[in-house]
Amino acid sequence: MSLSGDSAAQETVRLRGNTPAMGETMVPANGVDLCLEAFGRRDDPAVLLIAGGARSMDWWEDGFCRRLADGGRFVIRYDHRDTGRSTSFPAGAPPYSQVDMAEDALGVLDAVGVARAHIVGLSLGGGLAQRLAVEDPPRLRTLTLMSTTPGLVDDPPVAAVRPQPPRTDFSDRAAAVDELVACVAAAGGPFTADTAHLRQLAERVFDRTTDPAAAYRNHWLAACGPPVRDRLGTVGVPTLVMHGTADPLLSMAHPAALAREIPDARLLPLPGVGHEFPPRAVWGVVIEEILRHTA
Repeated sequence: MSLSGDSAAQETVRLRGNTPAMGETMVPANGVDLCLEAFGRRDDPAVLLIAGGARSMDWWEDGFCRRLADGGRFVIRYDHRDTGRSTSFPAGAPPYSQVDMAEDALGVLDAVGVARAHIVGLSLGGGLAQRLAVEDPPRLRTLTLMSTTPGLVDDPPVAAVRPQPPRTDFSDRAAAVDELVACVAAAGGPFTADTAHLRQLAERVFDRTTDPAAAYRNHWLAACGPPVRDRLGTVGVPTLVMHGTADPLLSMAHPAALAREIPDARLLPLPGVGHEFPPRAVWGVVIEEILRHTA
């Protein structure tokens, strides 16, 4: 995917060197409108954070992004389509696939004028990052995969990652927040934030989300697109695989498979971490590793 033209919308979000940060900004990308936010200085190396399925950019917490930016990185996070403030489609009928979602990530880079970035993908975002590494390698400097999988391994089945259809009324703020907190806590580990902190995040997510029901359902209904696993051996960028040893959805067999199948990939287990965005207790380790990997 080539860089977009110099439209007025893009010019409004491009940053000059030494600009410390940019707030939430809506940009046209890949036929939809996506909400992004950046931290750090525009002339530092860019790190694009790709969130997991059904998760808005809020789960890459502000403090995590700021600490990564303080390490000399231009950190970009964004709301997937059907999450946060980005374009939303009717709940239960997503007219797109994960191929489109991967193209959205490139559209975000185009919108901020970044030709190549360090890509960090978590869970479903890790799957999208694998697709980018295989299909758009010139856009990547490095690849970091967290809490994700290349596909089927012996134990457990990947299908376990997909949640059952919820019975929650997502028009009810309290019920929706309860559902989200319970979902995050169930997939976590001993370092997962306490209920009060998760509730604060979930309330922020709900209040920023155009259609919470679509956000919860549509990513799991979208087609996966053509598999890329058979091409992981062609990945030529430095790759770091981080995975929680307490992940209840994806055993350590999944990151081990990634580390085998991607040339020279480095596997770093995160003891006590579940299937989750990095909890505050391990920010120091995770941020240090990302900074070292992207140096």
